[in-house]
Amino acid sequence: MRVDIWSDIVCPWCYIGNARFSRALADFEHRDEVDVVYRSFELDPSIPEGRATPILDVLASKYGMSQAQARQAEARVAALAEAEGLDFTVDRALGNTFDAHRLVHLGREHGVQERVAQDLYHAYFGEGRSVFDQDALVGLAAGAGLDPDGARQALENGSYGNDVRADEDEAGRLGISGVPFCVLGGKYGVSGAQPTETFTQALRQAWDSRSGR
Repeated sequence: MRVDIWSDIVCPWCYIGNARFSRALADFEHRDEVDVVYRSFELDPSIPEGRATPILDVLASKYGMSQAQARQAEARVAALAEAEGLDFTVDRALGNTFDAHRLVHLGREHGVQERVAQDLYHAYFGEGRSVFDQDALVGLAAGAGLDPDGARQALENGSYGNDVRADEDEAGRLGISGVPFCVLGGKYGVSGAQPTETFTQALRQAWDSRSGR
């Protein structure tokens, strides 16, 4: 059974939702027969390449908050992440994620897509590292088991850009306007960072439907 997950590397709800889904999948009795595919979704594709803005500045500007209010909002999300056993830092910046999504597609081709996605999430939210410039992405690729020279070449020559756009186009056709969004077995949709129990129920429902039960 295939599970498609649309997400963005810089989306905190995707980070949390991914942890909850992963926990549900780990306990699912048919987990070895589930193929998880990470699909691309850019929350803000208009961010210029090469620009990274501190997240508190982004929140304050976008929602008309003070810096103190932005920090409080981040603290609430951090508490939810930490409840899932995830590291979470406010000392991070927001940038364009197109290249990061291309790297995830490269990981899919080489059988390490989940590792690449997990490492990107941890680097960004857990350590506040850049996931935007190519040097940083090549380092993360190497840590996930990819050939660093091959990863650099793929990033430099524009590889997988069409795959990113195809994912985003499909999200549009499906009416996906926010992430995370999971499609299980090609027919069951789960929107948002739902509790682990919800993902467990969705996995069972999709599996039973596939099996004709």
